[in-house]
Amino acid sequence: MYPYYNNYNGNERQTEKLISDVEKAINGEYSAIQCYAHIAKLALTEKERKQILEIRKDEKRHFQQFVQLYQSLTGKQPQPKINEGCPNTYVKGLDFALQDEQNTVDFYHEVADETSNQFIKEVFRRAAADEQNHAVWFLYFLFKQGKHRE
Repeated sequence: MYPYYNNYNGNERQTEKLISDVEKAINGEYSAIQCYAHIAKLALTEKERKQILEIRKDEKRHFQQFVQLYQSLTGKQPQPKINEGCPNTYVKGLDFALQDEQNTVDFYHEVADETSNQFIKEVFRRAAADEQNHAVWFLYFLFKQGKHRE
């Protein structure tokens, strides 16, 4: 589906950094996919559960895009790993997800800024935009939880 970037136009150090960044993105998306399934089960309303599962669907798409980039860059299949554990309560899960999404936005923008390859730049920029949207949803759900406690 994606063109091969084995002959990536950059020096070897830049290519190694890009591969490392793509691998980090794969692990982050893989972790989010697992965690958001858990958070969705804890959701207090059906509407929230459906939205979290929609976010999870985006994370699966990002995961697949990054796997394809990794394969194009290395010729190998990645071995995804879960980065962090997922909190056991809904509110802690929402807070965790919000912080993770915000950190991911920054990371994806950095990766996009560091590459001269327009295709890779666009993949990371689009993923960053999705992650920012996810953060807004998690912030909204957290806000709603706070209002119910008052």
